[in-house]
Amino acid sequence: MPTDSKKFKLNGGWLMLWEVVKVVAMALAIVVLVKHFLFQPFYVKGASMEPTYEDHEYLIIDELTYRFNSPTRGEVVVFRYPNDPSQYFIKRVIGLPGEAVQVKESGVWVNGQQLDESAYLDTSVQTTGAVDLTLGAAEYFLMGDNRSASLDSRIFGPVNRSYIVGRTWFRAFPFSRLMRFQAPSYPILKTP
Repeated sequence: MPTDSKKFKLNGGWLMLWEVVKVVAMALAIVVLVKHFLFQPFYVKGASMEPTYEDHEYLIIDELTYRFNSPTRGEVVVFRYPNDPSQYFIKRVIGLPGEAVQVKESGVWVNGQQLDESAYLDTSVQTTGAVDLTLGAAEYFLMGDNRSASLDSRIFGPVNRSYIVGRTWFRAFPFSRLMRFQAPSYPILKTP
């Protein structure tokens, strides 16, 4: 028959184990909440956003902002590919809901005004394709910065808001390219 001191040690061990289980459960809950509702890691695969984002870079995606605000022109977003929602793509927001988008003459026009993309595209970049469409109330026109190597809205069409996961917020790797991202804060429609 165990003595009182042995009972105390046994109960103390269970109490300690219970405390460890509670701490681990709370930590996991926090990680799950942060990952699924606030920030999510994203690994860049492919060349469609070069030179802005390169193959094998590790990004942190802000999922919180779009719970309160809509994507804005110029932001780079991660979204589920409409033709296979198990795949994630990264592209730049070009056209917003309700806007008329045209791709012609090696450029992009939004509501009849040519888009000034000089802040993120080299002047030698040619935008090919023939697009002339008006976006629906919850649709976005998304394009890669590496226009010649990008599978984007020119090919698969507009992307519904429900497919957009979040915006790029921070480049975490490689360390030599650490950076926090913001949407362009300049007028990007050329005046006629």
